[in-house]
Amino acid sequence: MSSAISTPAVTADEPPDTGAADDRHRLSALGGLAALSLDAMASVAYGPESIVLVLAAAGSYGLGFTLPVTVAIAVLLAVLVASYRQVIAAFPDGGGSYAVAKAHLGRRTALTAAASLVIDYILNVAVSVTAGVAALTSAIPSLYDDRVWLCLGVLALVTAVNLRGIAESARWFMAPTAVFVLSILAIIVVGLFRDAPASTAAAAGHASVLAENATAVGALLLLKAFAAGCSALTGVEAVANAVPSYRAPRVKRAQHTEVMLGVLLGVMLIGLAVLIGRFHLQPVDGVTVLAQLADASLGHGLGFFIVQFATVVLLGLAANTSFGGLPVLMDLLARDNHLPHVFALRADRQVYRYGVLFLAAVSAVLLVGSGGDVNSLVPLFSIGVFVGFTICQVGMVRHWYVHRPAGWGRKAALNGFGAVLTGVATVVVTGTKFTEGAWGIVVALPLLVLLFEAIHRSYGRIGERLELGRVPGAVTRQRSLVIVPVTAITRLTRDGLSAALSLGDEVFAVTVVHDPADAEALRRDWELWQPGVPLLEVPEDRRRLGLPIAEFVNRLGEEHAYDRLTVLIPEVEPAHWYQRALQNRRGAVIDRALRRHTDAVVCRLRMRM
Repeated sequence: MSSAISTPAVTADEPPDTGAADDRHRLSALGGLAALSLDAMASVAYGPESIVLVLAAAGSYGLGFTLPVTVAIAVLLAVLVASYRQVIAAFPDGGGSYAVAKAHLGRRTALTAAASLVIDYILNVAVSVTAGVAALTSAIPSLYDDRVWLCLGVLALVTAVNLRGIAESARWFMAPTAVFVLSILAIIVVGLFRDAPASTAAAAGHASVLAENATAVGALLLLKAFAAGCSALTGVEAVANAVPSYRAPRVKRAQHTEVMLGVLLGVMLIGLAVLIGRFHLQPVDGVTVLAQLADASLGHGLGFFIVQFATVVLLGLAANTSFGGLPVLMDLLARDNHLPHVFALRADRQVYRYGVLFLAAVSAVLLVGSGGDVNSLVPLFSIGVFVGFTICQVGMVRHWYVHRPAGWGRKAALNGFGAVLTGVATVVVTGTKFTEGAWGIVVALPLLVLLFEAIHRSYGRIGERLELGRVPGAVTRQRSLVIVPVTAITRLTRDGLSAALSLGDEVFAVTVVHDPADAEALRRDWELWQPGVPLLEVPEDRRRLGLPIAEFVNRLGEEHAYDRLTVLIPEVEPAHWYQRALQNRRGAVIDRALRRHTDAVVCRLRMRM
């Protein structure tokens, strides 16, 4: 049973790293960029397009506001990056908004932050995979009918890589990340030197989606565009959540990753927005905005297709951000008794295997349920992460006010400004997407919090029974009886009785009698063998096995002659997995009946063949 973890450290001092020997399975700063930032990086493929599609309702005049809206998002990005650098230093054990809220805003608020992040991480996997497959099926329409299987295939690939360790995933995904970033930067740099588009072949023959009856550019339209573009900010917190996954010094490496992510993402978003205005680009049906920009800057040649291929790959792999962040968050929740403790277990390669498998399983359900359609998932995206952003900023303001280190006023002002910005963004994003499916997130958040609390209460009751945190009474010797079910005299029977004699004061061998002739033969052989253990017979007319033994154990328990009743079940452990089909499964049948109907201790003694 795991006890609750202590409150995270409140200074920027680097904690001792107990896993120095396993640094090869941890992240470097660049590795963190590849493993934890793919979601944010890939958002440049759909963030600017989301802004343009909203502003298209106001016609060509509305598209002129693409750059101001993008700059507003970049300002919010800069504030978030600066804030999360402070979070990384103050809470080096990871957990992001959950750790901050737990320390300063109370358990219920912390669980709300955790629930919002869990939902957003899961949705990120589904959206990233479906968006990547959608880009692929756009290029190869014949694959459209197989998009669900393609989605599941991509998910299986990402899951398999992450089961080998987060450092392994970083090595696998570093090359695609580098190709994508360099491609986007090439589009921006080359495009800034062009006075006119190099090519418009990508958009040729496609209908424009500009509104014929253009609306006025008002505050509501700009807020909707801002909310749509805020999808580009998802994934910013992943680095703060996964600080324990970094090599020592963890804090500095994680902070370097956060800054690199902010700079690259900001440059790419603003650069693409500038080019949209420079080329007077209009959104069209069937061709992405990024594809049109690649066409305009690089021409309809090799460069164009490299950008498209890199976009498809990175969108499909952007799910890796969730695989890096969510298992660490689930580890913290498990250690705080809000999730099953199995999520706190790590494999040899520092992998939270059960967290990875849980994320993959739930994401697979979403992919199948949505039919691989990205449009049915996008309205649910990014709401949860902005709830977490806001809670984190408010918690950090209180953190600085309580501890008051040097320069605390400046740091609190930064987090306070961030809290106002992210709070407004949360309201705007939720309000504009509510009728499109965001209501489901509003309902799911409190339900998930209630689940966390129910698990916590269950562990509390278990802790009370186990007297956790209290000094137990004196150790006393108990009178115990060990019961060994037998059907024949074999080496397995001998080993089982030998083990039983070392466990209890008295040992009984018990056989269930279905056929009197078989019982007589076993009784005769037992008398010849003389193992020193009495053989008791339990008559049974209905050919049952487990329940008669359970009823016999309960009768012994009612006599209160023993303090402890133990049933030791000897059974064979096959040498090979395929030999399991040859087993009679008697041990499993007896085990199940005893656990269901008795309070006896059940031991299964396996003899490997």
